[in-house]
Amino acid sequence: DTKYELTQVLFLKAQKLFLRKFICCTRILEMKMIGLIGSLGSIWLVLAISAVVAQPSSSPSPVLDSEGRPLERGVEYYINPAITDNGGRFTLINRNDSCPFYVGQENVSGPEGFPVIFTPFAEEDTVIRENRDLRIVFSASTICVQSTAWKLGERDPESQRRLIVTGEDQGRLSTGNYFRLVKAAVGDNIYEISWCPTDVCPTCRFNCGTAGGLVENGKRLLALDGSVLPVMFERNA
Repeated sequence: DTKYELTQVLFLKAQKLFLRKFICCTRILEMKMIGLIGSLGSIWLVLAISAVVAQPSSSPSPVLDSEGRPLERGVEYYINPAITDNGGRFTLINRNDSCPFYVGQENVSGPEGFPVIFTPFAEEDTVIRENRDLRIVFSASTICVQSTAWKLGERDPESQRRLIVTGEDQGRLSTGNYFRLVKAAVGDNIYEISWCPTDVCPTCRFNCGTAGGLVENGKRLLALDGSVLPVMFERNA
């Protein structure tokens, strides 16, 4: 009996010792898990903050006129070449003595030429912003009974460049009527005109291009897929 009781006492002591060690190890493990969770939480917080900081601005920079003022929806502006000896203001060109008229330039700088009105595709935009789709319409009338809105036209068979004409695109989304103003790499308030209407159709695949001059029979036309013509915008007084 004495041996049995002694065995029972030793067993209970061993059991208590085991439980103490088990509880101690459990608490240590809990503390490590809490520390690991805290570290992971800090890492996720840092990553979340970094992602927010890295996000681009929801509103691109406004396009500025020659005086440094943002271009406004519905206001008339003249388009001038940024290089003064590279033709004159933008105007309507009668290319083939027939309709439609083409977009081009006066041969020399001067007061001639027609102003245009910019209308952003985004209805909430009251100012014109860089790299956003917009319509460009000459504020002028012609003998052609049609719109003076800019439109991507046919490819010239000789130069293989796509010309810019006037008129309404009859396609479902009218993507041919939407252009973009892109900040030039050098110079203040200098821009390039491109065609790539991905705001109008984000899922479409376009053969995008940037506009430049094309001289044909003494007339300066505007066309894609060649030399680029940097421009500036002059508010019509």
